[in-house]
Amino acid sequence: MHTPSPPLPATSPSRATPGVRTIALTQPMHWVILAWRDMARCGWISFAHGLVLALVGAVILAVAHDRFWLLAGALSGFLVVAPVLATSLYALSRALERGEKADVGVVLKTWLNWQNNHINKWGNDYWCLVQFGALLALAGTGWVLTSAALITLLAPVPITTPLAFIQHVVLARDGFLFELWLALGGVLAAPIFASTAVAMPLLLDRRVTLMQAVLTSWRAVLANPMPMAFWAALIMGFTLLGLGSALLGLIAVMPMLGHASWHAYRDLVDVSALPERDALAKDAR
Repeated sequence: MHTPSPPLPATSPSRATPGVRTIALTQPMHWVILAWRDMARCGWISFAHGLVLALVGAVILAVAHDRFWLLAGALSGFLVVAPVLATSLYALSRALERGEKADVGVVLKTWLNWQNNHINKWGNDYWCLVQFGALLALAGTGWVLTSAALITLLAPVPITTPLAFIQHVVLARDGFLFELWLALGGVLAAPIFASTAVAMPLLLDRRVTLMQAVLTSWRAVLANPMPMAFWAALIMGFTLLGLGSALLGLIAVMPMLGHASWHAYRDLVDVSALPERDALAKDAR
């Protein structure tokens, strides 16, 4: 098993910015293995997350199956905000790491009592989860609008259904619309991935601001461009597998990616100089 290198110096010592580590190219595969172990130890509560997300996807398909851009927008937004929706999966992996019970109580505490982990109820730190979710939703909306404008302007016929998109964009013999669409999506997805790679687990685990969490995520990605590109490819591949299996694969894929993201955070970020969020809450009480 690869041992991450010592943390790189923090870029802003005055703000106690966490250090980041460099990792081997194949380390993301180790995160996947650890994620499956966490899922086996958590049991049904882990798979229940995947079931809920699969059901949400099914509702989206049922409502918007004949409205292509509404469907694309809903699914894109759903995938973009997935790092926020997986917060309780990070909490479950953290509980296992600490030798604590990883049960439904951890999930309820994460979603119902998260405000107790914040001392200042009026500061930005208190609203970091809401802020981050809103920013991701805004980013997803921006991509959908940009994508719709591109396809509407350049497609040879009006695109109103997924089948029409496949026939006239994906399988089109003339032109490079699909390649242009993919390239544009990659350009817009890259900063979202860089901003979310470790931000949510860090916000859950330590007392940091939203800006610190996002900057740390960017630094971790920039310090490990190839391993993180490999990790992004794994995320995309597993997600497409889940979507392409009539959403049934999401029941296992989504919790696996959530647990793996926790282990990615633990490998990539050195938080030894930062106080735990739970510890601060206990001290405040």
